[in-house]
Parts: sequence; structure tokens; C-alpha cells
Amino acid sequence: MKNAIVWLGHASFRISGGTILYIDPWQLKKSEPKADIILITHDHFDHLSVPDIGKIRKKDSIIVTTASVKKQLDGDVRTVKPGDTLTIGTVSISAVPAYNPSKPFHPKDAGNVGFIITMNGERIYHTGDTEFIEEMKSLSADILLVPVGGNYTADADNAAKIAGAVKPKLAIPMHWGTLQDVAGRDAAERFKKMAGVPVDILVQES
Repeated sequence: MKNAIVWLGHASFRISGGTILYIDPWQLKKSEPKADIILITHDHFDHLSVPDIGKIRKKDSIIVTTASVKKQLDGDVRTVKPGDTLTIGTVSISAVPAYNPSKPFHPKDAGNVGFIITMNGERIYHTGDTEFIEEMKSLSADILLVPVGGNYTADADNAAKIAGAVKPKLAIPMHWGTLQDVAGRDAAERFKKMAGVPVDILVQES
């Protein structure tokens, strides 16, 4: 990988490649490097954590998120909706749809997003809380960060369908093993068997 990707648990990641970027920081367990960019996919408690944002934020950190999240934050917060793209320094960030077609938890009209981040020529797709959706057939990425825990998001089987559409060089399962009502490591292992692409099950940073 051209960028270092660290799983911080649940749907939270730190990506470093000159720029330090976080996605959905939640229940951070230790002191982390300060963020240049923070991406928040939607306003649910396990993705938008104002206290955790405060732990990694510095004066010139830029937050990219949806309009519903912006209402709960201050400072340099830039809003996006599905289809938007913006560039911050050398990093390109595209917001893409993220929703449940078969469950009520993340309706399409909520405007939640996933992000495709281009850093150092590498495309990293964090799907956000979603299941497979038709829009994914037109997306591509080198690295896919995809939920496998089920209930609120894709399960392992559905995540394999996402991997089949996006065709990444590497997939990393997320959104497992942290909430009582989502699956554990067994879901990540099942996804690895079914994905049809290389899969790396990361160990949560402690």
C-alpha cells in the first residue's frame, strides 16, 4: 500500500501518507496523531463522536461531512452530498451514496455518504454504513473498507457482492466485533473466503 491504513475499531480508520486523515473516529483508545482531515460519513453515534473528534482535531483540521453532521460541529466543516468531489491539498475526496435498500436504518433520503479518497495515487473507498447498492457498479478503488457485521449494514455475503462490483486490489472488513448486535470476527473470516479479492483482516489498534 502507498498509504498506511490503521483500523481503530468499528468503522474508524487512520490513513497516513504525508497527510493524516481519519474516518469516523469513535472510542479512540489512546493518544493519536493530530488530524489534517477528518471525514464523517453520517450522524449516528458510532460514527459521529464529538469527543473523539476533539481528541484529534487541531486548529487547522478540516472536517468533511454531511449537512446533518455539520449542525453539530464548529470550525472548518465542509459539507458534501453524494456525487460531490473536493480537493484538500493533494488529497481528492469524493462523496458517494451509502444506504440500506432492504433495512430502515440508513434510508437513501438521509443523504449519508461513503468516501473515495485519492492519496498518493491510491484510491481508498470507505463505504460508510451501507449494503450493496446499484451505484457501486460504477465505482472502483484500489482498497475497499467494507462493513461485514450485518444487522445495520452489509453482512459478509452482501459485502462480497460489494467487492465483486468494486473489484479492489485489497479489501479490509470493518464494522464487526464492536457492537453487541453485529457479528464478530467470524463474519470477517467468512467475507475473506467469499470476497473473490485479497482480504486483510486488520487487528484493531490498541
